[in-house]
Amino acid sequence: MGDTFIRHIALLGFEKRFVPSQHYVYMFLVKWQDLSEKVVYRKFTEIYEFHKMLKEMFPIEAGEIHTENRVIPHLPAPRWFDGQRAAESRQGTLTEYFNTLMGLPVKISRCPHLLDFFKVRPDDLKLPTDSQVKKPETYLIPKDAKNNIADITGPIILQTYRAIADYEKSSRTEMTVATGDVVDVVEKSESGWWFCQMKTKRGWVPASYLEPLDSPDEAEDPDPNYAGEPYVTIKAYTAVEEDEVSLSEGEAIEVIHKLLDGWWVVRKGDATGYFPSMYLQKAGEEVTQAQRLIRGRGAPPRRSTIRNAQSIHQRSRKRLSQDAYRRNSVRFLQQRRRPARPEPQSAEGTKNNLPSQLAKAQPAVPPRPSADLIRHRCTESTKRKLASAV
Repeated sequence: MGDTFIRHIALLGFEKRFVPSQHYVYMFLVKWQDLSEKVVYRKFTEIYEFHKMLKEMFPIEAGEIHTENRVIPHLPAPRWFDGQRAAESRQGTLTEYFNTLMGLPVKISRCPHLLDFFKVRPDDLKLPTDSQVKKPETYLIPKDAKNNIADITGPIILQTYRAIADYEKSSRTEMTVATGDVVDVVEKSESGWWFCQMKTKRGWVPASYLEPLDSPDEAEDPDPNYAGEPYVTIKAYTAVEEDEVSLSEGEAIEVIHKLLDGWWVVRKGDATGYFPSMYLQKAGEEVTQAQRLIRGRGAPPRRSTIRNAQSIHQRSRKRLSQDAYRRNSVRFLQQRRRPARPEPQSAEGTKNNLPSQLAKAQPAVPPRPSADLIRHRCTESTKRKLASAV
């Protein structure tokens, strides 16, 4: 199986907790070498103690002997009183700290001290109970925040969803849910797997098995984009359902509808169909290590394949039919392939393009009528005015 090590550490945000007293803990998503993903919670004081011990274990790399040899990043000490503003401002520092740490030589980035610190503890699995007067407030960092503190969201009450059918987990990282279970969604992944928590359990659940409590529709689902967005398949998939498409690895396709359950509608030539989003990569971008690892994970089930689904809404989630996707896509492709019509030329442009002898002459300005003719044809009122002027 090989040695145990951590592939990636991502800071998700922090929680403001009130039991036994008000304090703050940071949420980390830790990805291990066996493809498992764990969420752990650590106080900043714990992180700082970890940092001090790391410096003692590697004095040369910590710059204790010669400052120019330091490669272990700096970390500011805890303040006498840490409030919410301090907890927010540290998020960028912690993200940079652990990104740098994971890029150091293996003897540091895979040392037992680091591995032990991020192993799941009993407290990480012990979620707040319903009997607590005040639940924790969760503050998440958007994926496109780029460590900008101004982009930090919050306070956030995690979105609540309900399971529409029984789902039995197939791996240690997933979570079993029963019909009617209410879960809080911590992270929505484009792969169609959502990280959820329910009482004392946490794990990944297929988004297709969940529905929002207040509406049968997912407001976050965008409208189809029949212009298409270029993607490349990073793993082959053989269609199981009639409305899916089979593609080999490395094929260029166009995505026309990105759905939250992880099954996107793609176009290959004139054909359209559903395809797992976790097997796609934007054209022109390099495949990351995380995407290489995800190839070994199965695609989430589709909602149309769920048996005995029980929705609390009178109508189920709206979805376009495959015929509508195909019809609208073909219509768009025909418009794109149709040659542009020549723009109608203006009258002036037409005249300039004609020979001078064929150009139509401008009408002559009529001569001004004589004063006697004006007096003869004008009204009586005008005649009186002319007579008085004379």
